[in-house]
Amino acid sequence: MRPRHPSQPLSSLLAALALAVSFASPSLGAEQATVIPAPKMDLPATGTQTAVIAGGCFWGVQGVFQHTAGVLNAVSGYAGGDKSTAMYDIVGTGTTGHAESVEIKYDPSKISYGKILQIFFSVAHDPTQLNRQGPDVGTQYRSAIFVTNDEQKKVADAYIAQLNAAKVFNRPIVTTIGPLKGFYPAEDYHQDYLTLHPRQPYIVYNDLPKIENLKKIFADNYIEKPTLVSAAKATN
Repeated sequence: MRPRHPSQPLSSLLAALALAVSFASPSLGAEQATVIPAPKMDLPATGTQTAVIAGGCFWGVQGVFQHTAGVLNAVSGYAGGDKSTAMYDIVGTGTTGHAESVEIKYDPSKISYGKILQIFFSVAHDPTQLNRQGPDVGTQYRSAIFVTNDEQKKVADAYIAQLNAAKVFNRPIVTTIGPLKGFYPAEDYHQDYLTLHPRQPYIVYNDLPKIENLKKIFADNYIEKPTLVSAAKATN
């Protein structure tokens, strides 16, 4: 499980890294990125669009898409449950139906829905892990796509079928696809977490490798300066 509080001294960081090197296993820590083909089906480029995805702890998923060109805003939050239970402490019980999710507003003239899914499946998380992601376990860490319309569902369904048929992963994809009934932004201290706490041991071990994989595998889509929630709020 990830720590709840953001600040930890450098000594804790070094201890965590030493522990990671000594005891790392395929079920713990940073997941390996998988190079996968682009989707054969995609959406037309019209207007500002929204994608909502869940792939484990939202800190890393948000961080990946904040470093992705064409993303206008990426907000950590909760989807899959009721508004009344969209609070971190309650979601953490795994009983609310919520998944830690990220709402991505993007410019489809610069990045497509299909490309967002390709990055999601490749570097943002491991879509073959059921109700967990690395060290985080529970339905709130499940892999999910919350679609806003039938067209998104068709693209997501077709892409999962394409990837399973190509056997790009060693195990079947377990990502669920369902309608977005509501997205509820997480507490302020969860927003921009990766950027604000780059030395926190959980971020160093689990999430910074995702940014490096994005830079390496999707160089044309990578931007060095992240698009932060705090910056978006400041301009509104």
